[in-house]
Amino acid sequence: MLKCLVIGSGIAGLATANSLQKAGHHATVFEAYSVPSDGVGGFLTVAVNGFDALDTLELKEAAANLGFSTPQMSMYLGSSGKHLIDFDYGGSLPDGTTARTMTRSELYGMFREAASHRGIRIEYGKQLATVKEAPDGVTAVFADGTSAGGDLVVGADGLHSALRPLIDPSSPAPRNIPLLNTGGIVDSGLVPAGLPDVEPGRMKMVFGKRCFYCYMQDPEGRIWWFANPLQRSSEDPAALDHSARKAWLTQLVAGDRTPMATIITATDGIIRPYTTSDFPSIPSWHRGNLVLVGDAAHAASPSSGQGASMAIEDAVALGRSLRGISPADIPGALSRYEKERRSRAESVVEWGRRNAAPKIRGQFKRVFEDLVLKAVFRSLARKTADNFDWVYRHHIDWDAAETARAR
Repeated sequence: MLKCLVIGSGIAGLATANSLQKAGHHATVFEAYSVPSDGVGGFLTVAVNGFDALDTLELKEAAANLGFSTPQMSMYLGSSGKHLIDFDYGGSLPDGTTARTMTRSELYGMFREAASHRGIRIEYGKQLATVKEAPDGVTAVFADGTSAGGDLVVGADGLHSALRPLIDPSSPAPRNIPLLNTGGIVDSGLVPAGLPDVEPGRMKMVFGKRCFYCYMQDPEGRIWWFANPLQRSSEDPAALDHSARKAWLTQLVAGDRTPMATIITATDGIIRPYTTSDFPSIPSWHRGNLVLVGDAAHAASPSSGQGASMAIEDAVALGRSLRGISPADIPGALSRYEKERRSRAESVVEWGRRNAAPKIRGQFKRVFEDLVLKAVFRSLARKTADNFDWVYRHHIDWDAAETARAR
């Protein structure tokens, strides 16, 4: 049994701790913040490949009770209200499971509850300072002066990972995407009567005149939405108070032929806008007995819709690679893990960046692209749905010796 030190108690860290325990090892999670992050964050979507990985961790049923099913997407032009194309969000698993949209807090809470039931300890207020390596193991040293020894350190500490530069100091900085991310949820009691163009289970994605955005309705009648305004050096929307933030966003969508301005006006709490980034590649995901998972290794643009799902896949793949090994076998197992995951992860990162590109449009570019977007999406619709199987049909067979395959 390996003693594993997992740095970070977010989705990637808790999924990894559960996977390591399934592999027969002991995992302790160390979190830099002093308290759990219940209620923190906006919402996300777990795609069907994420649910496939959750099934391996015996958590698919629990996750399927969170949020609501969002199996479909539709694209529109905000300037005219014209419909561009409909997509299935990855189809479904053989048992009918589809992509589901949920709050980040719900998914985090499910993983934390599973960790508690399985005896996985989480220690808070433990910000990683450095790692000491020795022939007989590794020691994580924390900013509060404490330390913990083990056989393996897993960096699940996100985009600004403290472990990444310890693995390779030449790792690049995150790559900026000039889009902000914000959003909110409108309580069913605040949704204006007769609001047009909303229906449960379908994400309405809009290329607006001045901003890309999405809105959808859950079975309880609430409206969930996000927006990706352009990041401009001349303004700092994160510094705006709630009323000013609402006015700024309403102005961005006011000229569009959609109900978005009404939705924003009805929103009681709007997420403070934040910047987005990704990683094109880093030199190495591991060194010795140190390894990275999730955003620490391969952060993708939110436009990929794959952040949580890829983190859960990483967790399963790492646990599978470390199953039944001794401390002496760790470097080889980590090499296998990276070899299995790197190409797929980097492809998803670039796919997410391509998905974000049409959202980054100035006024002249918007006028030109509105003329051609419909033709582009019609062409895309003629292509087979199999084009996205590499994203959504990924399956990691826990019991097989071969690498992951498509379902």
